[in-house]
Amino acid sequence: MRPMDSPTAPSDQRALARADFTLQGPGFSLQLQATVPAGPARQADLLPLARALADTVVAQTSQAVEAAGQTISCRAGCGACCRSLVAISEVEARRLHAHIHALPEPRRSTLLARFDAALGALQSADVLPALQHWAAWSPAEYRRQLTAYFAAGVPCPLLEDESCGLYAERPITCREFLVTSPARHCGELGSPLVKRVELPVQMFNAVARWRPRAADESGGVQERWVPLVLALAWAAAHPDESEPAPGPELLQDLLGAING
Repeated sequence: MRPMDSPTAPSDQRALARADFTLQGPGFSLQLQATVPAGPARQADLLPLARALADTVVAQTSQAVEAAGQTISCRAGCGACCRSLVAISEVEARRLHAHIHALPEPRRSTLLARFDAALGALQSADVLPALQHWAAWSPAEYRRQLTAYFAAGVPCPLLEDESCGLYAERPITCREFLVTSPARHCGELGSPLVKRVELPVQMFNAVARWRPRAADESGGVQERWVPLVLALAWAAAHPDESEPAPGPELLQDLLGAING
């Protein structure tokens, strides 16, 4: 997506509506255009747009970082962060499930086997039982489980040759993780030597808060997420049963989650 230039449109032939909006954060303001379904849609239909927004913020921030004399050190072949507990939003979990199960053989079976292998390794490391109750974690428990997961050293099921095997489908949280410190420090969880790039807009947090208005019973902003390694099983058990809403309304809800 380019500022005020390159709209993101769904791939089907539904009627589209154009939206002009401003993405804002601390010291950051960007005018954008996008197209969304004019009629009934679900969050999955706007997920490509949310990804494009994340990529736009990352690109703009990276340019600013490098203009200030720093270098983004993340490169293909460095998979240290791919051994961390990766949180993805619920809409991304369903998307990942659908994408993998739509792949041709033997690719589909290869990836499914990697998920099974990762779960087996986490079970052997005694990490899986606690991981399966992630929704009930307190902030302190979340930090403990981050440490336990990282110590287990289990690679992401999507990791191939230290790079993402489904790069175009990678989660928003992975798109947003950038550092300027040497890559070797990322292998040390919580190392003060890791210099993470702070983004002015965090799309992962927004998408995890994103609710269709009719489905938001509490009015709160609690983020809902799923561990990537459990995404396929979770999505199979939790199909999207939300009521479709007009695309512009869903976009407005997403922008509200960004601002919220």
